[in-house]
Amino acid sequence: MERKKNKQKKLHIRKGDTVKVIAGNAKGKTGKVLEMMGEKDRAIVEGANIVTKHKKPSANSPQGGIDKVEAPIHISNLMLVDPATGDATRTGRKLDDKGKLQRYSKKTGEVINNG
Repeated sequence: MERKKNKQKKLHIRKGDTVKVIAGNAKGKTGKVLEMMGEKDRAIVEGANIVTKHKKPSANSPQGGIDKVEAPIHISNLMLVDPATGDATRTGRKLDDKGKLQRYSKKTGEVINNG
C-alpha cells in the first residue's frame, strides 16, 4: 500500500505578511508573520500572543531566567491586512494574465504582492 505525498496547502497568509489577530488573548493586535507552520496551520506573529518561558540554568546561560516569546497562533484567528487601506480583509485567488494565481483583497479588489 502506497502512501500519498503531502501536498502543500494553499493558505491565505504567508511569511512576511502583515496580519491582524481577530480572536484570542491577542485580539486586535497587528504584526508581521515571522514564521509559518503549515503542517499545524499555525503562524508566529511579531508582538502577538506573548508567553513567558522559564529557562533552566545551563552552560550557555548559567543564570537561567524568564523569557517572553511569541507563541504560535492558529491561522483561522488571523486576517490579512490590506496594504492599500490598512484594514483587515478576506482574500481570494484569481488568475492573472500570465496564468499564475494571485491573491487579492475582497474589500478593494487589489492584488496583494507576494512577499
